[in-house]
Amino acid sequence: MVRERADWCISRQRKWGVPIPVIYCKDCGKEIISAEVMDKVSDIFGEEGSDAWFAHEAEYFVPEGFTCPHCGKNSGFEKETDIMDVWFDSGSSHFAVCKNRPYLKWPADVYLEGADQYRGWFQSSLLTSVAAGKGAPYKEIITHGWTVDGEGRKMSKSLGNGIAPQEVISKYGADILRLWVASADYHADIRISPEILKQISDNYRKIRNTARYCLGNLYDFDPDKDMVATEELEELDKYALMKLDEVLKTAREGYDNYEYHTTAHALHNFCVVDMSNFYFDVLKDRLYTSAPNSKSRRAAQTVLYKVLDALTLVLTPILAFTCDEIWREMKHESGKDERSPLFNEIPSADFIETDDAFIAKWDRIHEIRTDVQKALELARNDKIIGKPLEAKVTLFADGELREFLEAAADSLPEIFITSAVEIVDGEGEVKGDVEGLSVTISKAEGEKCERCWKFTRSVGTISAHPTLCKKCAETMKLLNI
Repeated sequence: MVRERADWCISRQRKWGVPIPVIYCKDCGKEIISAEVMDKVSDIFGEEGSDAWFAHEAEYFVPEGFTCPHCGKNSGFEKETDIMDVWFDSGSSHFAVCKNRPYLKWPADVYLEGADQYRGWFQSSLLTSVAAGKGAPYKEIITHGWTVDGEGRKMSKSLGNGIAPQEVISKYGADILRLWVASADYHADIRISPEILKQISDNYRKIRNTARYCLGNLYDFDPDKDMVATEELEELDKYALMKLDEVLKTAREGYDNYEYHTTAHALHNFCVVDMSNFYFDVLKDRLYTSAPNSKSRRAAQTVLYKVLDALTLVLTPILAFTCDEIWREMKHESGKDERSPLFNEIPSADFIETDDAFIAKWDRIHEIRTDVQKALELARNDKIIGKPLEAKVTLFADGELREFLEAAADSLPEIFITSAVEIVDGEGEVKGDVEGLSVTISKAEGEKCERCWKFTRSVGTISAHPTLCKKCAETMKLLNI
């Protein structure tokens, strides 16, 4: 675009704008482009602003005793009435703004504007800076599309399809508007409509609910006293931290590359898929039925604290108000600035050493759980069971898959949130997406534990607690109850 540009006319015939500080001799009629006049005009503009050109006669801008350099006379002068081209005006803002303010720097880190500015402001800034021998006035350029309605139409008064930011803030809050901006791929035109805002509002609620879950289960957790060492965490906890590392890596890369929609979508998916739908769901039994100070419960709380802390800090650039609210509600470990998340660094992806085989194992368990959940839903619809804890899950598999399932057998009831799991050969009633796996759901055997609600034959085996299963009875004994 620079190479193919024709001549640039830097003057415009308008009654407003930044004037061209040139005067004309009334005697010879020639233009006077003098350093003396320019310096005086510059001093006056510095004190009064550029409107001074329109408020005073030409003699006001001429040094005392000044004569025409062409004819030597001093019979009077006239002002140029043309103004600078607005692109020259805005294109020199890097000198007028960045160079003259000690809290800014030159060149600017980023110029941000719409894609049409490649022929406008971006280019005029580049030309004025290069002409002055300074090189480019910016390190990077970011361009964006336009805001359009839900059907892709330009917003206009005649169509009545405009949405004012204040309308969105009044109805949903400022963070919904911020999340909409961050979730959109701004390189293309950005759509907004009541339906889109409702979807963004739903996404926001899921992120907020993730934080609420963590806060609600950290009420008795002191990170300086109760934190469990990473090596002592259970496998599921380690998997959650690895997923946290994954999303932090993606989020930071998104921020670094100005791909904010990548960051926003990754964090939303982490909250919904990895946390709410899986880790938090499985965690409930440990959090609610284990002894308060047991290592298994403190391990779960350790991960919840790390997730909440990291999530709040990485989301602060997007959900500024929500994250500030969370930060004021949560406890903090030593070394954190408690005043605001803004005074703390976004964490790096280094909570736990990455193990690809370990991640693959738990991703596979996650997929198997999805198939089991489908089978449980079908069984609930057929009135075979009510709640999942009433169920016994029978997994049908052979070969390598069966070996995999048997190796994880002890943790499967907790992961499926059912009372029992059995692994057998043959063919089950429900096939899912996992190759070689089928599932049958039946009623779990035994009685319902009054405390954990699991069905087991161990209910009543400890006389002190005839309505509890063995595990809950032992927990009550630890609590001296």
